[in-house]
Parts: sequence; structure tokens; C-alpha cells
Amino acid sequence: MTFIIGALAFWIGAWWANVVLSARPATLTVRIAVPILFGITVLVVWEGLVRGLDVPGVILPPPTAIAAAFARSLDILWVDFVQTVLKGALSGYAIGCGSAILTAILIDRSQFLTRGLLPVGNFLAALPIVGTAPIFVMWFGFGWQSKAAVVVAIVFFPMLVNMVQGLASTEPMQRDMMKTYNASYWQTLLKLRLHAAMPFAFNGLKICTTFALIGAIVAEFFGSPIYGMGFRISTEVGRLALDVVWAEIAVAALAGSLFYGLVALSEKRVTFWHPSNRT
Repeated sequence: MTFIIGALAFWIGAWWANVVLSARPATLTVRIAVPILFGITVLVVWEGLVRGLDVPGVILPPPTAIAAAFARSLDILWVDFVQTVLKGALSGYAIGCGSAILTAILIDRSQFLTRGLLPVGNFLAALPIVGTAPIFVMWFGFGWQSKAAVVVAIVFFPMLVNMVQGLASTEPMQRDMMKTYNASYWQTLLKLRLHAAMPFAFNGLKICTTFALIGAIVAEFFGSPIYGMGFRISTEVGRLALDVVWAEIAVAALAGSLFYGLVALSEKRVTFWHPSNRT
């Protein structure tokens, strides 16, 4: 009962502190402090409720147990991170998004591809990953290549749709102005349309950061070497080592947040001219 009371008291205090911070000007310190305080509050309440209610570790381990498992499994977590994130997710992300951008440019040049390829892409995007992942494992083997192929299939269509929409976002007056300067298609593409498509492209890139990581992890459930986040999660669940499972989940969450943050930071640098970044 003491843990529960302490957790609730901390939650009330943190709520008050967040209300006070949110009322202040949105400086960099405030923008960083609010989510950090919120995250700490979630962990403290989690710890207090799990210990106060005496929840078994095989149901939900407390954050301290997860932190201990994280500390003693750093070597394993690093190997899994390299296999799943750096090899499977990032390579598939780069290939899938890059090919989607090139395909969007081809679609933009052809009405036939616009009317024919987009519906087919929509159909392929609707295929369930649990059905396609085993097929890719059979085609490309148990290594990271099959996981990268799954990621390519997942991220390709969302990136394609955003890029096609971005290329079509320019105003008719802007395109007419380029024609008055006798600009070719490629000059218009490089100097106007790609520039205008950047906000849409980065929307697709940010969405695909999450899809890439999820796809690589899920693909490892259907066949992988003796390492990888998906392999580790499925193995440790069978052994009821939920603290290790949550440690892997924490690594995936941190990697996904860092990945998303890097793309968002790049967006601010590239699309500084866009109204959404004029703060």
C-alpha cells in the first residue's frame, strides 16, 4: 500500500509541475522538461502500482527489474540492435524509400502509370505482413536480407503516395511561370516541384521510420539467425523472461524515437522555408 500511495503522490506532484511548466513560454528547456517529467512519472507510477499490487514478474515486471535486465544483457542487446535495426530496418528503409521516390517521378511523367500502378500499389500495401514475411524468408533466407525485403514492401507504398502528392502540390501559376521561362520538365522538377514536395516527402519518411522497425522485428518471428530483436522477444517470451522482453522493447522504442528525431531534424533543416517551421 505504501508503494501505491507514494506513486499517486508523485503523480499529483508531477501533474502540478507539468501544469506550471506548460503555462510558461515554450523555451527549449520547457519543451524538453515536460516530456521528460511525464516519462519519469509513468515509470514511477508503474513501479509503485506493480510493487504495491504485487503483480507477478511474468505478467508485468517493474521498471527496476527491466533496467537490471537491460544492464546485464548489454552485449546481447547490442548484437540484436545491429542485426535488426542497422542491417534489416535501415537498409530496407533506404531501399524502399529511395525506390518509392524514383517511382513517384516516373508516375508523374506518365498518366498510364498514375492510373495503373497506384491501385496495384494500394493492393500490395494491404497485404498482411504476417502473410508476406514467411514468403520473403523463403525467398531471401534467414539473414537480414529477408527482413530488409519485408521493410521495403512495407515502406514503399506510404512513401510513394506522399511523394506523388507532393509532386502534384505546386500551383498552376507556378508551373506556368516556369513555362514562360522555357524551362524543361527536368528543370521544373529540380527547381520547383521537388522543392515543393519536400514537406510531403518528409511526412512519408517520418511515417516509414516506425513501419521499418516494426516490419523488421515482426519478420524475425518467422525465421532468423540466433540473434535479432524479434528472435529474442519470441524466445524469451517462451522462457517467461519478461524482463528481457521489455528490455528489447525499450531498445526498439529508443531506436525508433532516435530514428524519427533524426528525420524530423533533417526536415527542419531542409524545409526551413515552410510555414510549419516558422516558429
